[in-house]
Amino acid sequence: MTHLQAGLSPETLEKARLELNENPDTLHQDIQEVRDMVITRPDIGFLRTDDAFILRFLRARKFHHFEAFRLLAQYFEYRQQNLDMFKSFKATDPGIKQALKDGFPGGLANLDHYGRKILVLFAANWDQSRYTLVDILRAILLSLEAMIEDPELQVNGFVLIIDWSNFTFKQASKLTPSMLRLAIEGLQDSFPARFGGIHFVNQPWYIHALYTVIRPFLKEKTRKRIFLHGNNLNSLHQLIHPEILPSEFGGMLPPYDMGTWARTLLDHEYDDDSEYNVDSYSMPVKEVDKELSPKSMKRSQSVVDPTVLKRMDKNEEENMQPLLSLD
Repeated sequence: MTHLQAGLSPETLEKARLELNENPDTLHQDIQEVRDMVITRPDIGFLRTDDAFILRFLRARKFHHFEAFRLLAQYFEYRQQNLDMFKSFKATDPGIKQALKDGFPGGLANLDHYGRKILVLFAANWDQSRYTLVDILRAILLSLEAMIEDPELQVNGFVLIIDWSNFTFKQASKLTPSMLRLAIEGLQDSFPARFGGIHFVNQPWYIHALYTVIRPFLKEKTRKRIFLHGNNLNSLHQLIHPEILPSEFGGMLPPYDMGTWARTLLDHEYDDDSEYNVDSYSMPVKEVDKELSPKSMKRSQSVVDPTVLKRMDKNEEENMQPLLSLD
């Protein structure tokens, strides 16, 4: 074991060897091979290339050198192409702070039975008058940056549960294809995290409709890890034990405290509120298309027209079959 593996338990070390092809005898060579590829992309500013940083990209791509480098390049390219998102990229930024305090994201205290961190989002908590969807994405990315410092989570990964209860049609109308693409690029294509499952619960019919729009842009591996549970919390419990879930998800623990993770990041500044005008944000969602990379994602050809959605039969939500089976 090298010093780069010092933060891993014996069980996680073995998991890294078996599942990720991590070999302590060749670890430094693996890292150097990725670092040597940096010169092939002079158009990108690689702001970090230290051993510990590159290692998280290797783990995210199971030590396939080129795939790890491509992810590393996309990580910095995404930040170059969306400069406004990362201008004030800290927990005390007013928009990020408000999103964090509303539980975007939340993190459960207990890991699941695979050692994965469980992130939770309560979609209806979004207050459109106080922060934007881009602020929520920034808060999630900032949180992942903090969490991925833990080498155990680099190996074991994350699980995400999104509760769509009381998420209104008006809120859903803000989830434009360009906004969704920005999130997919930032989370699926440009961040060194392993997501073992993304669980939708209590989703209304219009979230089903939006999912059909973004599904073509998701990798096959990602699609296989998305589970649409609807109101069937029993199917969620088959994958995540209710003993570690809060009562909102039919679990045995007390209701989730939305400020838990925000207090961890903000510490003594949690209660120090400052005014924030959402209109002052310098990257409106309607302009996101201009910032996206044509290389990493084709422009969506299908857009959900709200007037069409409104005409859909009200009973369709009840009759709609799950888009993914829960084996």
